[in-house]
Amino acid sequence: MLSIIVAKAKNNIIGKENKLLWHISDDLKRFKNLTTGHNIIMGRKTFESLGRVLPNRKHIIFSKNPSFKVQNENVEIVHSMLQIQEYIESKEENFVIGGAMIYNLLMPYVTKMYVTEIHKDFEGDTFFPKIDLNIWKETSREKGPKDDENNFEYEYVIYERK
Repeated sequence: MLSIIVAKAKNNIIGKENKLLWHISDDLKRFKNLTTGHNIIMGRKTFESLGRVLPNRKHIIFSKNPSFKVQNENVEIVHSMLQIQEYIESKEENFVIGGAMIYNLLMPYVTKMYVTEIHKDFEGDTFFPKIDLNIWKETSREKGPKDDENNFEYEYVIYERK
């Protein structure tokens, strides 16, 4: 089973120059809590933006570059959809964490999305695909806690495929 986890701006921006545009500590804690102990699937650029292998998670990294390597037992490099078929068909939840190309590629196979919706437009160069409410049903919405570091409103929304 594939699930997407993403934080996106009101205008669907998710990043700029391979970086996040906001820091929401509660959202980062939520990401850690949801993904720890699970497989996380990402593109090479997203992996590089992390700066390290995240603990207690197997990293499945899509790369077109056959010579791209990461020497870590918690990292698997894949080059085709065939190589991630087992994660799509698994009963276990596997998290797709980005970037935009990977979200677009795997969206047809995703059954659940954990979306942090930030109620502000940002300027960026990377977009999350538009959520089609003919395909997705909102099953949960919770206002995110606001603190001194966050001067914008956001909500945690869960969508499930209809």
